Amino acid sequence: MNTDTQQKIEGKEHFHGSDLEKIEKYFGIPKEQITGFGANVNPLGISDKMRKGLKEHIDVVTTYPDPEYTELRKHISDYTGCRPEEVLVGNGCTELISLFIQINHPKKALIVSPTYSEYEREVRLNGGEVDYYALQESNDFQLDVKDFCNTLEREGADLCVICNPNNPTSTATAPSEMRKILSRCRELGIFVMIDETYAEFAPVSTSISSVGLLSEFENFTIMRGISKFFAAPGLRLGYAMTSNLTLLQKIQEDKNPWTINSLAEVAGAYMFHDQEYINRTRDLISSERKRIYEELKTWKHVKVYEPHANFILVRILKEGVTSYDVFVHCIKRGLMLRDCSTFPGLEDETFFRFCFMMPEKNTELLECLREILE
Repeated sequence: MNTDTQQKIEGKEHFHGSDLEKIEKYFGIPKEQITGFGANVNPLGISDKMRKGLKEHIDVVTTYPDPEYTELRKHISDYTGCRPEEVLVGNGCTELISLFIQINHPKKALIVSPTYSEYEREVRLNGGEVDYYALQESNDFQLDVKDFCNTLEREGADLCVICNPNNPTSTATAPSEMRKILSRCRELGIFVMIDETYAEFAPVSTSISSVGLLSEFENFTIMRGISKFFAAPGLRLGYAMTSNLTLLQKIQEDKNPWTINSLAEVAGAYMFHDQEYINRTRDLISSERKRIYEELKTWKHVKVYEPHANFILVRILKEGVTSYDVFVHCIKRGLMLRDCSTFPGLEDETFFRFCFMMPEKNTELLECLREILE
């Protein structure tokens, strides 16, 4: 490593999971040589059926997509178990988060944290205030539902945002507990946004999705995308599910047409029905999640929290070692994890997060972490 690069490493710069170009420039490491443990993307890559389908239907770019996206919504309905009329598609989850916040125009939002920063950004852009409900490390970052419901009443919020499983803690709230939250929010006139970006990675035996609650409650929406589980962030396809059809109709009337391109529309016909790919993904993540969690639990100088998504949060207990130290130690080997000190509530520089890649790469990362932490 050259002198300039070493001097840059001695400073502090924070990087997100998709900042490979920035890493390349900052550290002088070709991005092709970096394994992105910070991006939380399925290590299998895209579905083979989808790849083949896109090649065979490349000519769809010569026509406009169906403005109602009828077939695409049907595929999503088949995949998730909701009704087609309860589905709204958008240009990634980011657009959908923005649309729902614009329409609901919350005066005050209560966001469960630490979590994804886009929620706060959108609320503030629309003139709303933001308060955080902090998950407690003493409770292993599990949501205390009873206390949370009491807080909702005190805060006077009209929007509640919950990421489930949560990023970066990888903790999850069961549907039975989410029902209590939705019921209390309905009594208080609060709309709930549940981000299930990582729900498909959760253990099959422990379903955490709230899709089954759509028939009971109209005061919430579920957000999902294809960037992580289906490894296709470049297609920019997201979808929301809600049984509040009046709200959906209003959003449809206000949103721009054709925000989903023709290729993304075609992709849905293949990836949502590629059961072999879906099963392989779940088996891989389930196996590696268990292996890595059990391994890290034996280490003296770290604390880990039981993961439900495709990533794990780790707390450093070794004196004199920070999350930035760990990040730099790993990036020198071309292994990029996430320093979590930029997340509200994790600023003490003792937390880092990494996702589960292929087994051999996961083992390589564990060996690298052992060098600095054990």
